[in-house]
Amino acid sequence: MSSLAAILPAAGLSTRFGRRRNKLLEDLGGQSVICRSIEAFASRDDCGLIVVATGFSPQDVPCLGQKRVTLCPGGTCRAESVQRALECVPETIEWVAVHDAARPLVSQELIDRVLGAAQRSGAAGPAQPVHLTIKESDTRLPSTTCRTLPRGRLWAMQTPQIMRRADLMTAFEKCPIPLSEVTDDLQLMELAGFPICLIPGEDDNIKITTPMDLAIARTIFTGRQTTPDLS
Repeated sequence: MSSLAAILPAAGLSTRFGRRRNKLLEDLGGQSVICRSIEAFASRDDCGLIVVATGFSPQDVPCLGQKRVTLCPGGTCRAESVQRALECVPETIEWVAVHDAARPLVSQELIDRVLGAAQRSGAAGPAQPVHLTIKESDTRLPSTTCRTLPRGRLWAMQTPQIMRRADLMTAFEKCPIPLSEVTDDLQLMELAGFPICLIPGEDDNIKITTPMDLAIARTIFTGRQTTPDLS
């Protein structure tokens, strides 16, 4: 019995990518970026449904026509897209994994670890340590700084972020701030008072935002294909 659904918000305009073509349609090893992200969950026996919030159609992206893939219209912001996709997940599915459509290199091992942590704690997501010095400012640059944040307590979030479907529904209902200000799914859970577990993420699980990110992703993907199996 399928216990997991995956939600992929894919309605963004790729404005930071700097090209006319949507970054999710860029080629990554013979498939589009979005298809690679979908395949990470479509290949799992425990994932019975993949909901993609997007303006694309199966005519634009053939992999969207797969049996387990459901499409819904994206929202005006990421959180609204996730909310619309969540409404497509039936109550019979307990767990929901929200994953950036622009993270096509997520490993099965990472999905397994996040799901295991969520099943133990209620909600979980992967995170990476912040190595740069982070300064806070109340305006765009150029400006003066307010303070330097202690980076030993800072974590850069990745996806998938996994939580119970019912809890995420509750978190949306209780959200005390505009959805346009929500940048992270576990942020919704925090605001609703749910405990969150962070686990180590993966360096390869990059999010494609700029052309440089795409070049790095292609290098990583090629390396995976050429690395010999020593098992």
